[in-house]
Amino acid sequence: MQIPGGWLADRYGGKSLVGGTVLLSSFITLMSPVAARVHLGVFLLLRILLGLVAGFLFPAIHTLIARWSAPKNRSLVVSTIYLGVGAGIVVAMTLSGMLCDQRRFAGGWPSVFYAFGAFGCLWSAVWSLLVHDSPSTHPRMSSAEREYWETAVGRGADAVDRSQRLPWRRLLASAPVWALATAFAANAWGFTTLASCVPMFMHDVLGFDMTKNGLLSAVPFSAAVLLIPVGWFADRLRSPPCRMSTNVVRKLFLAAGFVLTGGLLALAGYAGCDRFLAVALMFLAVASTSLSFSVVSVNQLDLSPPHAGKIMGLTNAVACLAQIAAPHVVGAMTYHRSTRSEWQHVFFLAAGVYAFGTVVFVVFGSGNRLKWQNRLNVNE
Repeated sequence: MQIPGGWLADRYGGKSLVGGTVLLSSFITLMSPVAARVHLGVFLLLRILLGLVAGFLFPAIHTLIARWSAPKNRSLVVSTIYLGVGAGIVVAMTLSGMLCDQRRFAGGWPSVFYAFGAFGCLWSAVWSLLVHDSPSTHPRMSSAEREYWETAVGRGADAVDRSQRLPWRRLLASAPVWALATAFAANAWGFTTLASCVPMFMHDVLGFDMTKNGLLSAVPFSAAVLLIPVGWFADRLRSPPCRMSTNVVRKLFLAAGFVLTGGLLALAGYAGCDRFLAVALMFLAVASTSLSFSVVSVNQLDLSPPHAGKIMGLTNAVACLAQIAAPHVVGAMTYHRSTRSEWQHVFFLAAGVYAFGTVVFVVFGSGNRLKWQNRLNVNE
């Protein structure tokens, strides 16, 4: 659903897609405990439906970013917005561990679904009241503020253009787009290994109980707060007096982030039973992903702002394949005993995936506009 989501967002606007996706996802989450009691098959069906619905989210967010951010500040804007991903993981891991241990409240694990589902519904209501597709459609914006956005983004560039067409053949034959998709997939593999599989590593290898596991698994992701200064620094390098090209900045940040994250993950496998060292290395690994995340989540806007939603849909669809594969591969590699030796292989594999993504993006990636993209009057 990533690619259709990007097409719909670019054509009709991202507000309704983002709000509707979160609302429907929250409703599915609320229904999940009931479905689990009815039959495992019903529960699995809801989880599949949740994944399909969530496919609309990130392309729609990128469409909104393209219309609500000045090109010179996009690294900072995207990094600030996606800080919510890390914050959500920290909150979810911390609260989930505590709620699962409190069996008096809704039977323990079901309370996790009820709490986050209810919050999502409330958030959707606030979103529908406060957010608009573009500055030109905002009913309460002053003329001075509207003039600012026309100057920053480009007159007419923020409008929802339903006649705009994307040359799909050129997109699918574009080396920079596929290099970004490869880097996005490598980032997704490593991040999924950290987000989904590290709790199992901390339980099986480091011996943490459920509550401590939730708390300490969340600690590395608190490093996501570094996304904001990293995004600011990337934009600063592209501005006077540095004036580094966007192409150089994107490749430099991605290579540094991937190499550091892969190396730190490999070292984490040799932390032994030293809990503090293992958590510290994973904290530094997540901190390093801030460098690469400021590339894989922004580069779509570099290549073609008018079609950022569609390109995000395509690249994130490829990344989702890595997100699906990573837990299965980790499960197969740690199936027998989930020992420290098996987890060393898991972390080395993640480091190898990062290395592959680095080479592909540095060689074939780009921070420049695609030549074939529709030319709009955008002030950069």
